[in-house]
Amino acid sequence: MQLGIRLHDIKKAPLEERLAIAKEQGFSCGHLALSKVISEYPVDDGALTPGYALYLKRLFAKYELDIAVLGCYLNLANPNEESLRKIVHRYMAHIRFASLLGVGVVGTETGAPNEEYKYEEKNHSEEALEIFIKNLRPVVEYAEKMGVIMAIEPVYKHIVCNPKRARRVLDEIGSPNLQIIFDPVNLLDISNYQKRDTIIAEAVEVLGDDIAMVHIKDFVVEDGKLKSVAAGTGEMDYTQIVRFIKERKPYIHVTLENTVPENAVQAREYIQNLWNQM
Repeated sequence: MQLGIRLHDIKKAPLEERLAIAKEQGFSCGHLALSKVISEYPVDDGALTPGYALYLKRLFAKYELDIAVLGCYLNLANPNEESLRKIVHRYMAHIRFASLLGVGVVGTETGAPNEEYKYEEKNHSEEALEIFIKNLRPVVEYAEKMGVIMAIEPVYKHIVCNPKRARRVLDEIGSPNLQIIFDPVNLLDISNYQKRDTIIAEAVEVLGDDIAMVHIKDFVVEDGKLKSVAAGTGEMDYTQIVRFIKERKPYIHVTLENTVPENAVQAREYIQNLWNQM
């Protein structure tokens, strides 16, 4: 596997300094969320030119880092038509940028049928799922034209809240350019976390062939909720996940989440040691 880090979890600094730190800390890829990482240049849709993409491509190559994910985590179920139009345009700008940048996937979560992008019971409804599929379809069609992989990340509080709903999205859209970002902790909630081994096994069974990359973080229970923390500092058992990666996903990008500068290397070593021992 190729272990990486969310670049916005590295200490606040110009992009090149963050890349140098990632390389120094032993990572081989990064999760790039433009607006969270780049402050020295604009990153609006009109700024995402071919020259900008090729400059960033050279910069990442200088530090021997792949861009595992170009993040565009916007709400494709937004009920405001004008807001949705701008969101779809933003996705297409990212996809076009990604086609020259050479990223693994353009990644997104799966939204909520409200403007606030917040959890409500309606998120898990049939209607919300149909809205998401309808709005995702033209984005995936554009990804096909540009030769880019779009990857959705199931999250318990969002519309695609479990492996079966994710499978349905893949099957209904039916595109080789639509795949999955697998974040096991994001499938968990205070209501189901004690069944995590079963949930992870289901995800591997139902989605395994279509998993394009993996996010790794941990969790602790705090004030009746799950709080995300760095790998190896919470309650997760990664045996099942690491075995899946080792047996079925050679050289897959695996990015750490919810690290802080003080524990990023420790988290990387924790996962790498599990791999080495297996």
